[in-house]
Amino acid sequence: MSVFRRAAQRRGTPADYLVVGLGNPGDKYLGSRHNLGYEVIEKLAEMQRAKLELSRPAKARVAAVDFFGLRCILACPTTYMNLSGEAVSPLIRNNGVTDVSRVIVVHDELDLEPGRVKIKRGGSSAGHNGLKSISQHLKNDEFIRIRVGVGKPPHADQGKNWVLRRPSPDDRSMLDRGVETGVEAARLVIENGVDLAMNEINGRQL
Repeated sequence: MSVFRRAAQRRGTPADYLVVGLGNPGDKYLGSRHNLGYEVIEKLAEMQRAKLELSRPAKARVAAVDFFGLRCILACPTTYMNLSGEAVSPLIRNNGVTDVSRVIVVHDELDLEPGRVKIKRGGSSAGHNGLKSISQHLKNDEFIRIRVGVGKPPHADQGKNWVLRRPSPDDRSMLDRGVETGVEAARLVIENGVDLAMNEINGRQL
């Protein structure tokens, strides 16, 4: 039985959306490029004056909030990036999310320059281990992605160190712009649906 069918059997008020920001836990990774997903979720929670609380069954920090009259679960997995699916699967099941189109995953993206954000529906993981883990656990890759650009490293073989390293002040300024746009993108998807949100965000110039 799929995780979405199990979610449909859950009693109680279901969530309209699950919004997950990817990152690595611990002070070592604070401010790194790989943790931009966390930063978007933290800003969304702050906007609603909500606190992300540790949920051990879900392996995540979680807050339930209301956006535009819709019940939304915000979550930052406390697993490492490559195990993100271990958190997302129980979050879906425990919150009654019955459709993959109601799952939004926010993550860093090497193929977009710093500050740029694009929304995508489904597709491959493109080498992103967090997305790969989620797809494997859900047996479905059609969830919505909000891709927050971090840019490529100077040399192709530096990808891992690049995303785990704290950026320069100039890059950080651009990444902060990307985080703010990521917040806007998530709100637009929730309010207007993914197609209108893509039209608004994807063609935007820096």
